[in-house]
Amino acid sequence: MRELPQVADLVLVGGGHAHALLARMWGMDPLPGVRLTIINPGPVAPYTGMLPGHIAGHYARSEMMLDLVQLARFAGARLILDRAVGLDPVNRHVMLQSRPPVAYDLASLDIGISSDLPQIPGYADHGVSAKPLGDYAAAWARFVDRALPAPQVVVIGAGVGGVELALASAHRLRAGGAKPQVTLLDQSEMALPHIGAGARRALLAELAAAGITLLTGAQPAQILAGQVLLQDGRVLPSDFTLSVAGSRPQGWLRDTGLQLHDGFVAVGPTLQSSDPAVFAVGDCAHLTHAPRPKAGVFAVREAPILAHNLRQLLQGTGNLRPYYPQRDYLKLVSTGRQNAVADKFGLRLSHPALWRWKDRIDRRFMAMFHDLPAMPAPALPHPAAAGLAEAVGPKPMCGGCGAKVGAADLARALADLPAPQNPAVLTGPGDDAAVIRQGDSYQVLTTDHLRAFTPDPGVMTRIAVLHALGDIWAMGARPEFALAQVTLPRLSAELQARTLAEVMQIAAETLAEAGAEIIGGHTSVGEEFTIGFTLTGRADHVLTKGGAQPGDALILTKALGTGTVLAAEMARTLLHGALMAGEAVAATYASMLQNPAPAARILTPVSHALTDVTGFGLAGHLLELCAASGVAAELDLAALPLLPGAEDWAAMGVASTLAPANRGAVVGRISAPQTARAALLFDPQTAGGFLAAVPGEQAQNVLADLHQAGYAAAIVGQVTTGSPFLTVRDGA
Repeated sequence: MRELPQVADLVLVGGGHAHALLARMWGMDPLPGVRLTIINPGPVAPYTGMLPGHIAGHYARSEMMLDLVQLARFAGARLILDRAVGLDPVNRHVMLQSRPPVAYDLASLDIGISSDLPQIPGYADHGVSAKPLGDYAAAWARFVDRALPAPQVVVIGAGVGGVELALASAHRLRAGGAKPQVTLLDQSEMALPHIGAGARRALLAELAAAGITLLTGAQPAQILAGQVLLQDGRVLPSDFTLSVAGSRPQGWLRDTGLQLHDGFVAVGPTLQSSDPAVFAVGDCAHLTHAPRPKAGVFAVREAPILAHNLRQLLQGTGNLRPYYPQRDYLKLVSTGRQNAVADKFGLRLSHPALWRWKDRIDRRFMAMFHDLPAMPAPALPHPAAAGLAEAVGPKPMCGGCGAKVGAADLARALADLPAPQNPAVLTGPGDDAAVIRQGDSYQVLTTDHLRAFTPDPGVMTRIAVLHALGDIWAMGARPEFALAQVTLPRLSAELQARTLAEVMQIAAETLAEAGAEIIGGHTSVGEEFTIGFTLTGRADHVLTKGGAQPGDALILTKALGTGTVLAAEMARTLLHGALMAGEAVAATYASMLQNPAPAARILTPVSHALTDVTGFGLAGHLLELCAASGVAAELDLAALPLLPGAEDWAAMGVASTLAPANRGAVVGRISAPQTARAALLFDPQTAGGFLAAVPGEQAQNVLADLHQAGYAAAIVGQVTTGSPFLTVRDGA
């Protein structure tokens, strides 16, 4: 079935529980014609219910994290990894920290809250907030790793959350062999004011049994490194100061023009704000018709109502449902050890069985996201021509450089093209870029385009610009002008205008960073987003692949593995370990988005030969350099910088669709071990790093300069004498 055009933008701001559930529902039953966008600062988001268990050491970090990258792939959504900093309801734009605004027809806010204490001097430098939860979990892990023998912990805020995290902290530190002193303080005269008397007594008894000091009527005056100063002059030693006090809304909500209640977005029964096109759920919302405390249970139960109401409005109907939260809800408060206290309607129970019950509830919730159902691939038509199944292959075709024609097939296709007849043209068919002599200087001309591997046109645009610029920089040229070629997927006229405006703004900004400008281009409509650029550059001296000399060190400026990571993300292949798949994908995007210009400036003056590593992989491009220079080379596998997760996925057999062709193109010209790490030598790179042959005596200084500029660069081998051949040594 052909793709239907997208005609409306639904934007989910924040990766909270309600939005995560909505995205999962959307993946199971998408609404045709809607482009779904999720905006969140990071690729993963923590599940509130398992946080105390993680702090106590009962859950690994990966067990409590929602992988938004995998969830977005399942939902068919574009995930924008950026922080929302504003909302313009008049023009219907979400303002972002690091890129142009994102337009919406309907938007929903699920951005959580903060528990920081900006009014207390020193807190910003020496305090940790329980919310956002992800930052807190990371800070706690670093603290635990310090393995202090007698750690001092101060928890500010003696509500349910503060008590739960104080107990969890004490349990975790004792389990590690430490003798902690945990102090829990609150400015009010009574701890745990919002639960029943029976549950309160049980939790106070747990605090006493854990040796936690409870101070009420205590107000922090200043937070110092290693100390908390109280208003009454007392000084509390503290190696880790945590705030669980109250809840503070995101400050940028004040400037949205939406109706607020104490800074939170006021919403009615349909979860709509004062602007009907903007919804709000979770902790950032205030239910005007039924005020409730901030608790994850309400966000979870808001999700089906939110999903229904958004779908109704997107379909042009008004059959909206109201959300009425329950008056009270079961609170299962963990006590650090595998025990829990239950509180509802003032009744109290305390028993290890309650922990097991809570554990089952939490694991069942997370299983919905860790075990996303596989969506079957469309069946091939029947009857069909012989060979169709083989041509389609067993997996989706990769994007980026993974979609290139293989080196061997390309060489055959270009073999009969005549060489240029104009003596000013110094290159021929098959070269990465054309070099034209113009008086005492040279013009470099190149073109490159990418088939999208992410539904985010903004990210694809910046990557495509940097990728295309690679050939200009690799030849020692200064970028000058660009023509853009953009193929948009089928969209309504309004979404075409929005998308093209976003693409061209990001392209212009990225080219301006390089000292170039767009002077024209061409657009078309096709089945999928594809973007490319034709570029010109100017050089006083052209740097080629043909100058490498025996004894040169080989320097690679970026980590390898983009093709493998992108193939794994497309197939939603999980990682087995602490690293979440989404985090590995985010690290890969960060590498591709890193500007190579500073590396080019460092390498150009000292390199004997230089090339960018792109579609034919490190092995293919290094052998091109060897052939052009009439030398051989050695690589040290152990020295190769690799992207997070790439080697693990390669060990599972994950590879880009172009990798087999890359391997086949160098048969007979390479000797390498058959390992997962070696497989990444054939991995096609998109917006990859430079490979430079640098005089051996200058290599360490060059490497230090690259590290100073922020590159994950490494000396990966050396140039040797001999006919073009690559020897790969496993130095592990």
